[in-house]
Amino acid sequence: MMKRLSIVILLIITACSNDGTNRNPYLQEIGFRFEANLNLPSYSPLTNTGSAVYINSDLAGTRGVFVINSGFDQFRAFEGSCPNHAPNDCSTMSFSGQVATCSCEDYEYSLFTGQLLNRPDDENRYYDMLEYRASFSGGSVVISN
Repeated sequence: MMKRLSIVILLIITACSNDGTNRNPYLQEIGFRFEANLNLPSYSPLTNTGSAVYINSDLAGTRGVFVINSGFDQFRAFEGSCPNHAPNDCSTMSFSGQVATCSCEDYEYSLFTGQLLNRPDDENRYYDMLEYRASFSGGSVVISN
């Protein structure tokens, strides 16, 4: 009986793994809550599906936040700093339409998915954009981490 119990315990221990998501080593995940009122002119583009805005605020993310209206009152929010190196002079991304670009290496990211669009074909590990929670309530998008 003890031998069977030992085997079961050994199987449980070896079956457990820490295969969770890989944390981005370049970006610190900070806690914040930011409310973007869609009645204000700077956030009103978010009333249209497919439109995005950059929120340049010390109160949102490390280097601001990109928010996109992905349709049906659903919004996605991503960190404004490039996820593939530590924040520096060129790491705050800019955007055009639905693509954010890092000026350091010209990496391009989809604001719909956060995925790196022009991922180099080498053996290095590349990260997609850091996503924050975004919810729509009472005419505002609330972004938090």
